[in-house]
Amino acid sequence: MAKEKTVYVCTNCGQDSPKWIGKCPSCGAWNTYVEEVVRKEPTDRRPIAGLQPMKSKPMVLTDIAGGDEPRIDMGDEELNRVLGGGLVPGSLVLLGGEPGIGKSTLVLQTVLRLPDKRVLYVSGEESVRQLKLRADRLPHHSSDCLIVCETSLEQIYVHIKNTQPDLVIIDSIQTISMENIDSSPGSLVQVRECSASILKFAKETNTPVILIGHINKEGSIAGPKVLEHIVDTVLQFEGDQHYMYRILRSIKNRFGSTAELGIYEMRQNGLRQVSNPSELLLSQDHEGMSGVAIASAIEGVRPFLIETQALVSSAVYGNPQRSATGFDLRRMNMLLAVLEKRVGFKLGQKDVFLNIAGGLRVNDPAIDLSVISAILSSNMDVAIEPDTSMAGEVGLSGEIRPVNRIEQRMGEAEKLGFKRMLIPKHNLQGLDISKLKIEIIPVRKVEEAFRALFG
Repeated sequence: MAKEKTVYVCTNCGQDSPKWIGKCPSCGAWNTYVEEVVRKEPTDRRPIAGLQPMKSKPMVLTDIAGGDEPRIDMGDEELNRVLGGGLVPGSLVLLGGEPGIGKSTLVLQTVLRLPDKRVLYVSGEESVRQLKLRADRLPHHSSDCLIVCETSLEQIYVHIKNTQPDLVIIDSIQTISMENIDSSPGSLVQVRECSASILKFAKETNTPVILIGHINKEGSIAGPKVLEHIVDTVLQFEGDQHYMYRILRSIKNRFGSTAELGIYEMRQNGLRQVSNPSELLLSQDHEGMSGVAIASAIEGVRPFLIETQALVSSAVYGNPQRSATGFDLRRMNMLLAVLEKRVGFKLGQKDVFLNIAGGLRVNDPAIDLSVISAILSSNMDVAIEPDTSMAGEVGLSGEIRPVNRIEQRMGEAEKLGFKRMLIPKHNLQGLDISKLKIEIIPVRKVEEAFRALFG
């Protein structure tokens, strides 16, 4: 008879202990240990060397056949870009995001555009009628998408054997459970064992599997960290529910770059691909308004222009407030310190509010120049010319540091009709600007940039 064993597992990092502990020694979190029942099957004898069947053998690296992995076109340019060119057969993809952000909508509308692929959509959260109502709102062409509502992994394998799909979708991994594990679905043991079993199935049958995962209140994917380690690709679907834009990021990708970015627009009939985000992120009526600067940013390999908004006012409640939306608050405080120390602008007793228009969160350091320009524009109540864009990283000594891919940034600004662009002076080395129709203003220090903008 099977012998049961009880262990305590940390819900934050997955560390186990034979007894309950208040503070996890691995991650340092408090009150995160929960009791799990682990059933161990008795072993008759230990394996003896030389008597086990050989399943694999070592190979010389030069004897292994190489080449690019074949890709499955998902019919979605944004998704293909983030995946690295398409979905690799036999790969395991994990898609995570906030509740209601559109994970299921993104996956369902994508698989409905695959008319030549048989897709098995396994739903553990919604009924068949709910999926039908969602599919009716989406434009679709495929009639070979099979829907099944199941939470038992053993039964899912039976459906896979009967239907022989080309692609399997599991929504979500936290609702799937194995019958031989005595713990509830979503627990650390269930998520770990189910994902390991699905990974083995995907690699042995060369069938791609897309897992939809929940996230916890800290914003990371729920479950053990081993879930993110064993999958081939981890995608994060993010955005503000009060804005129409959604961003698909690649956190981990064994078959492509993690610097790629996909942008979608949420509509009544599903998610629309945004091929040119610059035109949507720029408002066309900011002429004569102070505190607005246009930055040429790059996410992955895509350049786009974003609108940086700043508001500087006198501190009414004593302590000055600092607030940033879509930008790192600590970096904004550093830029404010540079303005006060190197340029001489006294902003210590003023409230400073910063916003990246459109609900985006940008990590590109090249927007530093536009941030400080918008702050000073609001402080002096002087508008920046609407046909001026800029790109440059600001150092602690007040210098404008060079940025990467300056040709793509200038090309994007020229395509959208901008007349002037401020760039770091060091970026002009080896750069041919004679063919550009946009005026390039090289700047070396923050003071030079302010003289070019405000005279």
